[in-house]
Formats: sequence, structure tokens, C-alpha cells
Amino acid sequence: MSVQPVHATTVALYRPGRGWFGVMLAGASGAGKSDLALRLIAQGWRLVADDYTHVFASGEHLYGTAPTTIAGRIEVRGVGIVDQPTVALVRLGLAISLTAGLVERLPEAEFETHRGIDLPHVTLDGFEASAVEKVTVLSRRL
Repeated sequence: MSVQPVHATTVALYRPGRGWFGVMLAGASGAGKSDLALRLIAQGWRLVADDYTHVFASGEHLYGTAPTTIAGRIEVRGVGIVDQPTVALVRLGLAISLTAGLVERLPEAEFETHRGIDLPHVTLDGFEASAVEKVTVLSRRL
């Protein structure tokens, strides 16, 4: 199995009857990856990996896991590194690019390719008050 490290924080939501749904949150340092992850975790999501996610393909799907050096921990800006319950491995269903500022109101469907497999992709402002709800809505649609 060949893994590709991706600069992204990954979280997962358990969907009854469907299993864990993984979302990679990507963006520049300070874009809000860990901040949004913490807010999602407060709403029932689980951490998979903070800051870097190992991505690999199996069959026609992508999976994400944490590098062993950072597994089970998340950086909380202004607080430090804290332990966090995790999901060790998750099938990825969505990639989100975090940006500051305006986001297209009605975007066309986009995909991001990893290991030759397309993953649905959207761009969001991670600091927007509704960001958690938007990620949750997207996770239910896919």
C-alpha cells in the first residue's frame, strides 16, 4: 500500500447504516482546519488526523489515516497540542478547501483527484458561523 501525505485535517461522521464518512479539510496554515475540526467534533464528528493525512487508494475508494507521529492529537491554537479520541481509518467522501472571504453562491460540481480517484470537492470559509452546518449538510448529500 502506497500512501500520499496530504496537508489536511481529516474528520469523520458516523452515519447509521452507512458507516464512517471522512472529510479532508485543506488550506494554508491559519486557514482554520483545526478550528473547524474542533467545532465539528463538538457536534459529534471524530478526529482522524490533524494537519496531515495519509491518503491511499484501495479498490475504487480513497482512505485516510493519521501519521503515527500525530495520531490521536490535535493542535488547539492558543492552547497547545491536546489528546483527542479518533477514528483510525476512514473512507474519504469529500475534500474541502478552506479560504477566507467570499465563496461562490452556487458552485458547479468539482472534484479533486488523489491516487487516480476523484473525490467531490468544495470551497468554504471555515471561520463562517455556518461552516459546521454546511459540512454536515454536504456529508448527508454524498
